[in-house]
Amino acid sequence: MIRVVIALLILLLGLAMAAGGGWLVSLNGSPYYLVAGSVLVLCALLLLMKRRSALGLYALLLVGTLGWSLWEAGLDWWALAPRGALLVLFGLLLVIPGVASPIRGGRAPLLLAVLLSTAVAAVGYYQDPHDLTGELPGPVSPDAGHSELVAEGDWHAYGRTALGQRYSPLAQITPDNVARLRRAWVFHTGDTDATTFEATPLKVDDTLYLCTPRHELIALDATTGVERWRFDPDIEPELNRRRQICRGVAYFPGHRQPPLATVERTNPQPEEMLAATGSERDSLIDPEDLHCERRLFLPTADARLIALDADTGERCARFGSNGEVDLWAGMPNPQPPLYYPSSPPVVTDQVVIIGGLISDNVSVAQPSGVIRAYDVDDGRLVWNWDPGSPERTEPLPEGETYSASSPNSWSVASVDEALGMVYLPMGNHTPDQWGEQRDPDAERFSSSVVALDLATGKVRWVFQTVRHDLWDMDVPAQPSLLDLDTPQGRVPVLVQPTKQGDVYVLDRRTGDPVLPVREQPAPASLGYQTVATSQPSSALNFNPPPLRERDMWGATPVDQLFCRIRFRQLQYQGRYTPPSEQGSLIYPGNFGVFNWGALAVDPVRQVAFTSPSYLAYVSTLVPRKDDHSRHVSSRGPGANENYGAPYAVKMKPFLSPLGLPCQQPPWGYVAGADLRTGEVVWRHRNGTIGYPSPIALPVTIGVPDIGGPIITAGGVAFMSGGLDNHVRAYDLTSGRTLWEDRLPIGGHATPMTYLDDTGRQILLVTAGGHSAIGTRGPSRDAVIAYVLDDAAAEKEKVKKQ
Repeated sequence: MIRVVIALLILLLGLAMAAGGGWLVSLNGSPYYLVAGSVLVLCALLLLMKRRSALGLYALLLVGTLGWSLWEAGLDWWALAPRGALLVLFGLLLVIPGVASPIRGGRAPLLLAVLLSTAVAAVGYYQDPHDLTGELPGPVSPDAGHSELVAEGDWHAYGRTALGQRYSPLAQITPDNVARLRRAWVFHTGDTDATTFEATPLKVDDTLYLCTPRHELIALDATTGVERWRFDPDIEPELNRRRQICRGVAYFPGHRQPPLATVERTNPQPEEMLAATGSERDSLIDPEDLHCERRLFLPTADARLIALDADTGERCARFGSNGEVDLWAGMPNPQPPLYYPSSPPVVTDQVVIIGGLISDNVSVAQPSGVIRAYDVDDGRLVWNWDPGSPERTEPLPEGETYSASSPNSWSVASVDEALGMVYLPMGNHTPDQWGEQRDPDAERFSSSVVALDLATGKVRWVFQTVRHDLWDMDVPAQPSLLDLDTPQGRVPVLVQPTKQGDVYVLDRRTGDPVLPVREQPAPASLGYQTVATSQPSSALNFNPPPLRERDMWGATPVDQLFCRIRFRQLQYQGRYTPPSEQGSLIYPGNFGVFNWGALAVDPVRQVAFTSPSYLAYVSTLVPRKDDHSRHVSSRGPGANENYGAPYAVKMKPFLSPLGLPCQQPPWGYVAGADLRTGEVVWRHRNGTIGYPSPIALPVTIGVPDIGGPIITAGGVAFMSGGLDNHVRAYDLTSGRTLWEDRLPIGGHATPMTYLDDTGRQILLVTAGGHSAIGTRGPSRDAVIAYVLDDAAAEKEKVKKQ
């Protein structure tokens, strides 16, 4: 009876593989599945007829499959396993005494084939052809790791300082003691209905500040995690829960120079900022508003910018209208929630600068991507830079609006006040996948890094990372600023990671490349729209090699076969394959090799800690019948409908019927790069089989990361955004994982670190999951603090004694 059941299962598998294999061959794919499926069908029939030859034939199939697998994948266990594991399992069942009864003999060759396949798999399990070992260099510029404007134990901005390095000069936690980290306290925000929690808290003096997805601002005691106060901006509850994101708030410590309010002008110049005396400044400050000398700036999902006293959480009444400015002012096509600031603004000594998120692909008539600078004291608009009208930066007259649908900056900007520039990572010109109706003057700022003059908002330089972007390859991450030692001397540089995997190192004074950038030929048009003939690529990059049919993956031969067929059906000419009605494979996909989490740089060692991720997407153009019907969406404002364009677009990950990525792992790494040479020194898989499996297993597969890393002077890097719901510590020198802790849900934000009132270094992680990637867990609102366990240290001392 068992023989019959196994034979029928083998028959079903064989029929599926033969039918699918024939389809694959018709698409010029591998003939293996057709041949193997036919052999399985024959084996099943012979088993049912109790023929001894069934076992010998099955042994030949196993040996042939092993040879084909090694030819395609080499000794890569994760690539070998789905090709042969199910076949080996059936073979193992058939050699068990009594299972294939009454068939006599023939088991020895099959047993040898099973043992050979198992032995090769075992060898492959301990090989990692994707691993790169090496060691990053030690300190190069020992005096470069600390900003005098931020205390060593504080974290004043999204990237700790306005330079966006995500580097802390704290060194209590080291590779030798990081394994002693334990939870000190856990705080729950109460925003349990949230769909995303991407906030990186700030730490100023003895207080933590963070925002929730519904844009409440919470102040916590930095030592105990006890709530001190909370500000609710009173946003409409159902504005759009899926899209409500708050990555953080901005902090203003008080003036280092006289405020802008002391000078009457419409377009300030740098020398005017210094014109007022201290007494003039004091005369302009209302004594009742002294409580707002230190303040926080909170962006909201209904497009407001609110100024709050950092000590009490009360509104700063002198800023705008009762402590807030309306970001819908002057905006074309005002339709919430198509526009709002999802990331914290940038604060200088004089102005607060803010961009905003524009909902992708809703229509050709979207709000503007304008960048605005407001007086940090009174909220008066100082300048506005509209990519659709880049030369006109003076505030718009009443009644005029900014240009519609211009490229926006939804991520976090960086500032160099000494050079007088703000650096903006720019998004794509909407609609993302349709480029025929764009303003050519505005599109030169699309998917680029733009440097604006702090005083005037005028463009100082622009560096475009994608020409005529049709793939949603926004520049998604905050630029990191540091001084780099080169053969030509020390150069102030900007390090910019991108979705497509390039990491550009530019002279931040001019935008000129410090590491080489070359133009590469791009795929030709597929007849739907014009395309760029070439695309830039940096010498420092994490660009994956082009996908091949043999790179398709699955848990079984059947879903792997599905992925191979789908691969052959899609348009794919490598990176930058244009979208098509047939469906185009986009790799890397718009998920990005890097996203808002960016990378972390060590200004002392002049190296970068990165977390590249690799997932392919499918982009399909859907012809529109009219300008108002829904073609690809069912609710909300109409994501990907592209109203007014000839095509809507379907965007989805390239997955198997089981919901697994169709490309073989690894899907995520940690990697270390030397910024002076552009060399990737080490690279290791990161993350376990907790993704995509619902069961967490301590087997490293390499999963995507949505979040970002930090680096500490102690030589330890931290990251919490892996899809397997762990926070981990890494040796910065080698990339070796030193410590990890299971989070209640994904921590898809950048961690931070600080000193509490007792002098202990704290690691802080926010964990709330993310709807777009389906991370699961019992809690969606946790803020978790880790500290070194002193008791464990004492125990170690006792043992040594």
